[in-house]
Amino acid sequence: MIKGQFKQKTLTVIIFGLALLDQLTKWIVKWTMLPGESIPVMGDFFRLTFIYNPGMAFGMRLGNTYLFLALSIFAAGLVFHYLYRFRNEDWVLQLSLSMIAAGAVGNLLDRFLYGKVVDFLDFEFPDIIIPPFNFIGLSFNGYSLYRWPVFNVADMAVTGGIILLMIYIIVVGDPLEKAKKSTSATSGHE
Repeated sequence: MIKGQFKQKTLTVIIFGLALLDQLTKWIVKWTMLPGESIPVMGDFFRLTFIYNPGMAFGMRLGNTYLFLALSIFAAGLVFHYLYRFRNEDWVLQLSLSMIAAGAVGNLLDRFLYGKVVDFLDFEFPDIIIPPFNFIGLSFNGYSLYRWPVFNVADMAVTGGIILLMIYIIVVGDPLEKAKKSTSATSGHE
């Protein structure tokens, strides 16, 4: 990986800029479309479809809204904790955590303001169909996905940040393991 680090100001601009882009695009959708409205952009492959998502990213739901909000706040806090903890690490790690933090902030703002998240990017991907099956005594009911769940800029930031983080871990190694090793090496010399 390329060595180097972002300054704290740069990381703040990345987080603020992505969260602002997310909120701006959601605001435009809210003021120009009706909930449930869908506008073809590239035929049926890509549409702008305005929905309110009370669940997690890509439409996954948890039963208790307050529990989900608390877990979202905890997860965002954890990302900011690691962003601070790894503030002196490679820029790739910093960027990935900043993208995840920006997405978390963008969607948390929606949850605080509206109680649900504004989603609008609607893509058609190849159908995913897994038929029901039994394996070593476990029964799987099957799964089908005929259109990708509607998402937003914050979801893209989180997903991109996670992909970048996974690449970082594969190429460079787990930053938590590196931190443990350096902590034990410095404490062993005292």
